[in-house]
Amino acid sequence: MEVTSLAAKKKAAVKNKAANDRAIIAAQALETIAGEIYQDLSKKEIPSMTIPTRTKSNIEFDERHRVWKYGKNLSKRSAKTLDGAYMLLRTMYMTDFIKEMIDAQKSSTLREMYYISEGWDMAKFGDQSESDNLAEDLEIISGHLREDFKLRPEENGASVMGNLTITEFTRNGVARDLHCQDDVGDTGYNIPYNVEKEKITFKNVDADFVIAIETGGMYARLVENGFDEKFRSILVHLKGQPARSTRRFIKRINEEAGLPVVVFTDGDPWSFRIFASVAYGAIKTAHISEYLATPSAQYLGVTPSDIVNYDLPSDKLTERDVAALKAELTDPRFNDEMWKNEIEFQLQLGKKSEQQALAKYGLDFVTDTYLPEKLAEIGIL
Repeated sequence: MEVTSLAAKKKAAVKNKAANDRAIIAAQALETIAGEIYQDLSKKEIPSMTIPTRTKSNIEFDERHRVWKYGKNLSKRSAKTLDGAYMLLRTMYMTDFIKEMIDAQKSSTLREMYYISEGWDMAKFGDQSESDNLAEDLEIISGHLREDFKLRPEENGASVMGNLTITEFTRNGVARDLHCQDDVGDTGYNIPYNVEKEKITFKNVDADFVIAIETGGMYARLVENGFDEKFRSILVHLKGQPARSTRRFIKRINEEAGLPVVVFTDGDPWSFRIFASVAYGAIKTAHISEYLATPSAQYLGVTPSDIVNYDLPSDKLTERDVAALKAELTDPRFNDEMWKNEIEFQLQLGKKSEQQALAKYGLDFVTDTYLPEKLAEIGIL
């Protein structure tokens, strides 16, 4: 037992060193960014930073990784303007704070980062969206991940249920095996914010596919009805717009275990965007789409056609829904025949529906009829 424990601790030490090395390299990249701003000031030149324009009009399909990435359009942050000067000042403060964290081997949540800026006098942020966006800008410019900066979200990822054994390293560096059916409660295994190999590995996977589910109610229905056991599936709760760790988890299990991924959401424009973030990459994080997105993921439903084919209870589209659907018609990620047909049909239909609408036919209908039929249509069953 002692030998096994010692071996596990040595293995954990190697993994922790790899994570720390990445953090040190990331800190050096941030120092380079700060150094360039300092050099501009030393030469009495107006400092500036250039980053890709973060809009849907500036995303392009990356043939190599089969995901959507930022294109060639650039935005310049210059101290010529007051807003630009404030952003560069905040950049210097944030890079310094990140370096201090890495040196002290500590971490911070994005929320804490926002409140810490309250002590930065004129450099403090107006709201958390500003600090979150700057952290993402630093990812883009440095080529390193937010996780390497020791910045983490307030929340972890969502939940997993299925015939899967995960080896997870505890805070004390001890490896423990968790079976995601036998060793968990009704909610399943909770995905941590860090899902890299130094934190979790897939020891054994005995399943045929992954089904990513938008809502907690539907995830609970599939768990209660034993869908994971009956159809040899791994259930992943997306918890609405999925966290980065959830998307990364799905990508890893898809690539490492070779499991196909299907996405099951509500039938509305906002849910279609949830699918896009899983399969194509989100506009907000297009700089790391190859790290987060699963290009082979397939959309299962609820589709606008399902509303008619299954005669589902529905609600009228709001003006905001209509505007979102029309925006998706110009979004390059939805530029294929299936999506164009479904979105145009929904605009014509004027209706949207939720996953829970399938309960019209009873609590077992979704697991006994709807999902098997839909999975058979796309060749999973």
